[in-house]
Amino acid sequence: MHDIRAIRENPAQFDAAMARRGVEGASRPILELDEARRAKILAAETAQAEQNKASKAVGAAKAKGDEAEFERLRALVGEKKAEVATMQAEAKELDRKLTDMLMGLPNLPMDDIPDGEDEDDNLEIHRWGTPKVFDFAPKEHFELSGVVPGMDFELAAKLSGSRFVVLKGAVARVHRALAQFMIDTHVEENGLSETWTPVLVRDDMMYGTGQLPKFGEDSYQTTNGWWLVPTAEVPLTNIVNGETVEESSLPKRFVAHTQCFRSEAGSAGKDTAGMLRQHQFEKVEMVSITHPDHSRAELDRMTDCAQGILERLGLPYRTIVLCTGDMGFGARRTHDIEVWLPGQDTYREISSVSVCGDFQARRMNGRFKPEGGGKPQFVHTLNGSGLAVGRCLIAVLENGQQTDGSVTLPEVLHPYLRGKTRLTAEGELA
Repeated sequence: MHDIRAIRENPAQFDAAMARRGVEGASRPILELDEARRAKILAAETAQAEQNKASKAVGAAKAKGDEAEFERLRALVGEKKAEVATMQAEAKELDRKLTDMLMGLPNLPMDDIPDGEDEDDNLEIHRWGTPKVFDFAPKEHFELSGVVPGMDFELAAKLSGSRFVVLKGAVARVHRALAQFMIDTHVEENGLSETWTPVLVRDDMMYGTGQLPKFGEDSYQTTNGWWLVPTAEVPLTNIVNGETVEESSLPKRFVAHTQCFRSEAGSAGKDTAGMLRQHQFEKVEMVSITHPDHSRAELDRMTDCAQGILERLGLPYRTIVLCTGDMGFGARRTHDIEVWLPGQDTYREISSVSVCGDFQARRMNGRFKPEGGGKPQFVHTLNGSGLAVGRCLIAVLENGQQTDGSVTLPEVLHPYLRGKTRLTAEGELA
């Protein structure tokens, strides 16, 4: 959500930034609605003052015994009271419309991110590792003989429909090991605070992080009004919803491993093979709540945390800065990390790390109290995958595949697998 005072003070700057996000002339309807709202508030305050003045005069007329003046003033008080109530209701409705308008606009991009329309205009800023050259044609994860027994799409389709999977045996165990490895690394080495959160949240929590009102179709809502979280960003960021924290408590760094749910609206026919794009999946999510002066540096720190997981797993990746046309609704700058998938002969997104500035904090009214005193200020929020567990499983399986369909597993996972080092061609850990 945007600061209406900043828009009033510099509408041209606001319009220029919004134009980079593909929204032209954004300030005009906002300022027109804001002016009407403020005029209605002023009119209501004026009528309230007249009502108060007439109320005092009623008592004076009564004391003097001037019955005619008493009745006139009493009628005037009633008229002004009704007038004030009407104007206040109209002002409230205009305020709601203004809030809805502001909530429907994307965040302002940072000055240093590339302009562009789609993923073709993104900018690569880092690359690590060299994709392995196989002496055979590498397969996709779901085609490997060692994986087939443990990745059941037919059973999932019977249970739930398309874009679900049932993981079994050794594959399920490797999947679980990956999540545990990620959490342990983030807690023990990266200084994040492990958090367990609900995956069902209220409407205002989804509004707070920007999933509502614009992107409701991308998530699932229960019949009694809860929303299934698309990522743990929602509950973790909303920890400061409505709170004013001490500046000394910043930064707050959280990590959670949760189930995530997305309807994938509008993605029909896209990435349907295997378990790359699912309605239900697991992620290890990082969220930071910071002082405004430190959020940009925190973005780089969080990016390093996510990249470090891939490096420990020995998985080649590249990091890109998203252009204005490819960036998410609530982000000011986003670093996408793409892991190499030899079965597809391409890089695929496995983490997206974003700094949102005070965009989400304004929606959820999350503030901090400055140590030197003064008015509370909005915190800055950041979120990022550390990592998407299912996609990491895909990368481990495809990069470690052998000619016979077995998989050599990363060394860092061996302790989580009781010393097992590979997935056999028959689908067993050995």
